[in-house]
Amino acid sequence: MPNFQEKLERYAALAVEVGVNVQPGQTLVISTSLSCAPFVRLVVKKAYEIGAKNVHVEWNDDVVTRTKYELAPDEAFTEYPEWRAKGWEQMAADNAAFLSIIAPNPDLLKGTKPERIANANKAAGIALKTWRSYTMSDKVSWSIVAVPSPDWAAKVFPDVEPSGQEDALWDAIFAATRMNEEDPVAAWKSHIEVLDTKASHLNEKKFRKLHYTAPGTDLTIELAPGHIWISAGSENAKGDIFVANMPTEEVFTAPLRGGVNGTVSSTKPLSYGGNLIKDFSLTFKDGQIIDVQAEEGLEVLKNLVATDEGAAYLGEVALVPHRSPISDTNLVFYNTLFDENASCHLAIGKAYAFCIEGGKTMNEEEQVANGLNNSLVHVDFMIGSAELNIEGERVDGTKETIFRNGNWAF
Repeated sequence: MPNFQEKLERYAALAVEVGVNVQPGQTLVISTSLSCAPFVRLVVKKAYEIGAKNVHVEWNDDVVTRTKYELAPDEAFTEYPEWRAKGWEQMAADNAAFLSIIAPNPDLLKGTKPERIANANKAAGIALKTWRSYTMSDKVSWSIVAVPSPDWAAKVFPDVEPSGQEDALWDAIFAATRMNEEDPVAAWKSHIEVLDTKASHLNEKKFRKLHYTAPGTDLTIELAPGHIWISAGSENAKGDIFVANMPTEEVFTAPLRGGVNGTVSSTKPLSYGGNLIKDFSLTFKDGQIIDVQAEEGLEVLKNLVATDEGAAYLGEVALVPHRSPISDTNLVFYNTLFDENASCHLAIGKAYAFCIEGGKTMNEEEQVANGLNNSLVHVDFMIGSAELNIEGERVDGTKETIFRNGNWAF
């Protein structure tokens, strides 16, 4: 069994070689927190070792962020630095790869004004719209990996002694990303093949719509015409394969913008904008969210759904078995990267262009004309459980069970 340092170096290599799959002569852009510095240095070293031309690191700090939300004037949250957005656009145009190394604090902005969070997210969404068109269409390679922070570890493991909380979270991250396997890269390739098989089956069936039933959930989702089920591996405009989320357990596609009806209830908390939204439900009519309820974080949820017109519609439907390495830990990670890969989920907001035939080369208007939703936001929320059943209906009206008691039925 490899020791901690060996696992850490394996994890860094996996992020660079499998996650963003950096190519010789390519620039790697890393966005991260100061608390991740030791791991970031390993990633930078790995990137240069395999031939990266340049590695640009953009740092942030939770204390600085919290201070801004407490003390800055309101107008500060309606602005986003244009130089940064233009810089990212230029690097994307030059085929840079983008890696996010996150160390989240789920309660970072708890108690701050919800409208500040909403305004800041909207300003960022507007400024970064062009750059996001590169990632949402898989024109460039991009990926997300996570590193423990003290606050995050304490949230996930409140019953563990403080001195052992980060170690416990590292163990969970290593298990979820297959770092405990003898050959993690081979394990990932095998895992991707399994997900590819599920996606191929769904693509062959060409379901017209899906019907979800569970406690608090009775929801029908029509799928976009020409929809494609996608699994872990993605291909950028240069033909390079990358894995956007590490870990990942999902197979996903795009719903038809106006084809969602019924009510769906969350099964895990959603960490959004430094706040937790808990025990919430959304009701849809002809695709649009017409009612939201939440035991905690209702105002944050309402502001999210009101970001723009598209934020009241869905952009993604993802299938994840209840029995998965992450779900089997019985942990709530309070972070979407992990929780969405332990649970079937949906996403509020923008759809991925590559989820329909020919979508990668469509402009925004063409994507909308083909049934995809457009928005400044894309926020996943978890709806899966051991009580979830999903039935697929084909164009000819024949039906097939896709999920039974939370797991694949085929």
